[in-house]
Amino acid sequence: MDRKPANDRQALRRLEHPGPPAPVRREAVGTELKPVEGVLRPGEVFLDGIARVFAEARCKGGFVTIEGGACDPFRYVLPAFSPDAAHAAWYSATFAPAAGGRFQTATAIFGERDGTPFLHCHGIWDTGESALRMGHVLPFDSVVSQPVAVKGYGSVMATFDSIPDPETNFTLFSVRGGDGKGNGVLLRVRPNEDVATAVEEVCRTHGIDSARVYGIGSINEPVFEDGRRVVCLATEIAIENGVLEKTPEGLCVSLDAAVVDTDGVLYHGRLARGDNPVGVTFELVIVENRES
Repeated sequence: MDRKPANDRQALRRLEHPGPPAPVRREAVGTELKPVEGVLRPGEVFLDGIARVFAEARCKGGFVTIEGGACDPFRYVLPAFSPDAAHAAWYSATFAPAAGGRFQTATAIFGERDGTPFLHCHGIWDTGESALRMGHVLPFDSVVSQPVAVKGYGSVMATFDSIPDPETNFTLFSVRGGDGKGNGVLLRVRPNEDVATAVEEVCRTHGIDSARVYGIGSINEPVFEDGRRVVCLATEIAIENGVLEKTPEGLCVSLDAAVVDTDGVLYHGRLARGDNPVGVTFELVIVENRES
């Protein structure tokens, strides 16, 4: 991996948003994280099931990963180009597959909006078509039809809070709460910041040198370590395997990710450090590796 410092690199490409850039580009809160695990029940609205699991764990916010199970009805969208100058990117029309959706893998960031449960979920699913699909789950409009196992980490004190964001003109998750202590960090990275560099620098600030990294978001023209580039400014990203470790050269994060573009084409690969600027937002949960 190229370990050249970010300030020695050529300036990252930028996605221009309609509002003024927020002064804080990486919102991070340290907090104690504990395991969250459960099963979404047939008949539950997707959001309601995940909210129940977090409530049973007495956690305000965090993430879960999803493998297996299904929703029917199942609704999702793809990233899309913005139809006007009000946003830098947008969403496609809603996809409503007749066969519903069977989850292959997904990550849901959980928090709240207007004081009630809310989530942001990207994943990969089988809709009975010739190829797997990927996108952004519509959590109010998808209903569990076969039990969905979820597993992750949550915080009793900290959460993601969906609030209006003047810079992007979207309503997006920010982080709040926490006391700065614990085994993890909730992190929101703003547009035009390199994802891997942001994770490494936030971990350095919080004294973390070994961790697992989970998250979803968007990247402007993602680039993989093998040189492949997804030539699309509007994408949806899900980290499939994220690992932070301490090396002789310093902290190094490896982010293996799934990517979908505006045409619904699916890509997999390891994101190149220093060459993956956030498009609209990126939300992450960093769980420190600690010996018992």
